[in-house]
Amino acid sequence: MKRLLVPVALAALTVVASVSPAEQPRPRARDVGVVVGILPNGSLNAITDVAGVKVGHATLVAGEDIRTGVTVVLPHSGNVFQEKVPAAIFVGNGFGKLTGVTQVQELGTLETPIALTGTLSTWRVADALAEWVLGLPGNGEVLSVNPVVGECNDGDLSDIRKRPVGREQLLAAISAAAGGAVTEGCVGAGTGTKCLGWKGGIGTASRRLPPSLGGWTVGVLVQTNFNGVLTVAGVPVGVELGRHAFRDELAAPERGSCMVVIATDAPLDARQLSRLAARMPMGLARTGAFASNGSGDYAIAFSTHPSCRVPNGVRGVRTVTVLADNDLSPLFLSVVEATEEAVLNSLFTATTTRGFGGHVAEALPVDRVLEILRSHGALRGEPRPRP
Repeated sequence: MKRLLVPVALAALTVVASVSPAEQPRPRARDVGVVVGILPNGSLNAITDVAGVKVGHATLVAGEDIRTGVTVVLPHSGNVFQEKVPAAIFVGNGFGKLTGVTQVQELGTLETPIALTGTLSTWRVADALAEWVLGLPGNGEVLSVNPVVGECNDGDLSDIRKRPVGREQLLAAISAAAGGAVTEGCVGAGTGTKCLGWKGGIGTASRRLPPSLGGWTVGVLVQTNFNGVLTVAGVPVGVELGRHAFRDELAAPERGSCMVVIATDAPLDARQLSRLAARMPMGLARTGAFASNGSGDYAIAFSTHPSCRVPNGVRGVRTVTVLADNDLSPLFLSVVEATEEAVLNSLFTATTTRGFGGHVAEALPVDRVLEILRSHGALRGEPRPRP
């Protein structure tokens, strides 16, 4: 029977904004003693530790076949088109649909919020994001907008051909955007994604450098939907759980993607941000990813430092303060560590999801993972209650 490609009614929409940690139904990795890396994290251990950054989700669940949504990241609270931020995009593996790439690469700036969604809803969300920017006060004369929208394919759990995410969901996510703790797991653009054999989703983490290393903050948010061999704190957990890529059939197709958003308050230009973004694959590799043929692995990095903002239409000579390249290495390590931990958080917090065609993505069995890590002496932190 041919399926009708119709939008899902807005009545099915559930909007989730940033919430307090007490509302998170499953623990984050660090909450149960899984500590990766050597650098300290920010107070929220989230991309919103970078001052001014906001995150919003709109989650769309309808009937038995729609499990999708949209997640937005706002670099600052003002009009991003009128106060652009330096930005760069790194393509780890380009099997994906990321709008706005060439202009960001050419001009080195971001002029809209970043939106993440399901693959076939990319252009509907991009259209809605452009419309939203055009309607902002002060943008009445704007004749060109470069919406940046990334995606992961959630077609196993959601009827992706219905292209259900559009204007209403994008506006709801922007309206819900806030600072503070970020909801993770099966929410927004991560509602229908899978990762490393288990239910994936949205994850976030941060690193805050000590004053001796500059005191800068790096925050990462991921939308995880890739395969590989799950590795936690250096332990091949996927192997011990008996669930990993190529376990049953060497020629099995591998597909999936990961969108990575990197924010920092360090004063960096687009060239330096491209170097930060290029460290994204190292963080993914630590979790067992290998950038399979069908994986779209992208990093979008931006700086929120006020001195680096680019006023729209500026002319003449500009003086910009940027960090010396010799001081970038701690930021590089921050990206690697925060990316690794954000992926783990997307797995630890996600819940078992049944969706389109009766497909089921099981939640990562956290207790069993902890047993494996304990047997390897890999639990570095003590389990702690959420504040």
